[in-house]
Parts: sequence; C-alpha cells; structure tokens
Amino acid sequence: MANDKKSTKAANDAAKSKMTDAVFLEQLEPLQVALVTTQQWLMETGAKVLIIFEGRDAAGKDGTIKRMTEHMSARSTRVVALPKPSDRERTQWHFQRYAAHLPAAGEVVIFNRSWYNRGGVEPVMGFCTPEEHADFLRDVVPFETMLSESGTHIIKLWLDISREEQARRLEERRTDPLARLKISPLDAVAQEKWDDYTAARDEMLKATHTARTPWFCVRADSKKHARLAIIRHVLHQLACPKLERQVPEASSDLLYKFTAKAIKDGRLAD
Repeated sequence: MANDKKSTKAANDAAKSKMTDAVFLEQLEPLQVALVTTQQWLMETGAKVLIIFEGRDAAGKDGTIKRMTEHMSARSTRVVALPKPSDRERTQWHFQRYAAHLPAAGEVVIFNRSWYNRGGVEPVMGFCTPEEHADFLRDVVPFETMLSESGTHIIKLWLDISREEQARRLEERRTDPLARLKISPLDAVAQEKWDDYTAARDEMLKATHTARTPWFCVRADSKKHARLAIIRHVLHQLACPKLERQVPEASSDLLYKFTAKAIKDGRLAD
C-alpha cells in the first residue's frame, strides 16, 4: 500500500509539472493535424461521434474544447453548452433537451457538460429531488446503450483537479477582467461543497461506467498536459486508418479508464 501511495504521488507530481508554451504548441500541432484528417474520414464514412466533457468547476473543459475544435470543420462540429432549463424544459423527460443536439452522420458533437448535470451539480445544489437523481442513475446507462447500439460513438471524459488547484483557478477568474464571462454563481460554493461534489462524482462514475460506454478520467491540474492527453485519447478512440503515423497514447499517469480503485488510491482528488 505504501508503494502504491508513493507511485500515486509521483504521478500526481508529474501531472502538475510545468510545460512551456513552445513545447506545448510543438506537441499540439501534429495532434490538431491528426484531428483534421480524422474528421475528414468521419465525414466520408458518415460516423456519428459524441464527446462528453464533465468535471468540477474550473477543471479546464472550455480551454480543452477550444484547442480541439479550432481547426475542425465548423459545419460538421458542434459544441453544446446548454443554459439552465426553462420552466417548460423542467417538466420534460430529463434527456429530451439533450437529444435534440445528438450527432447526425458525419458530425462530431461535443457536450460541455451534459445530461450528467443531474449526476453532480443538480443533486448537490438541490436543483433536483433525490427521486429524480435516482431515476437518472438508473436510466442513463440504458439511454447511452441505445445511442451506442444505434451507431453513435460515445467518448466520456471526467476532468479531475485538486481542491487547491480549483481554488487557485477560481481566484484567477475573479481577478482577470477577460475571464468575467466564465464566472458562475456556482463558483461561490464550489469549494464550500467540495466534499458533496466528491461524493456525487464517486456515485455517478461507479453507476454509469460500463464496458460499452466507459468513463476516462484525466488528471487536469496541468492544463497543457491534460489537453494533449485528451486529444491523443480521442484520436485513439476514433482510430482513423488514414493517419500517416500512429499517435502516441496518452500516458496512464494522466488519463486512465475509470475503476472504483481510483477513488481510494489517490488517483481521483478527494
């Protein structure tokens, strides 16, 4: 057990290590080229791709999505970040307003938060009832199974950051005039309700991780390392046969398939 903890600490330290902008851009460019080639192939074959980004506030979802999509086709790529539901939408089936945004043939749809709001934010903040939360955890696996069986390739990513890193990023938001549009009323309670969010995360990941639609967790304390790891992972998941060279897989120190052991061994922030 002691050796496991030492290994986990070393991996966490590596995930937080600094990377210069020059090195980051040098590694990013060939990955973005590979994304363009992959999307051309997806459009030719009529594939349907759904990428779900989830994580705590300030985990780096926006920046990662921006880097992924900046050279992809605007016509065939859609980023979906829905606002809070209207009074009418609150009366609908939970998945209904998300279903309208699912990909058609040749499209890549990226959810910047998704139906998994009901797995984390909503129960923690009291935006849904305990019964609605339980219904969601029961229904989401059959729903995603139907999507997968109908030909939608689903990639689910949980961006995980430490409590200290979240506090630093939230303070940075408050003091940066260019980040004002990122500020949310939920930011104020993200730290206060850290333990509640942790419990909701653990329950959600355990209940909704399946062989067909698995969760992949990303250590995101270092934005640059996380972004590169995520793009590599997406490329490996899509496995385009037209790529000129094989893209290296993301390091397992940074990105790994969820396992319940990760909750206790320090890979997921507690």
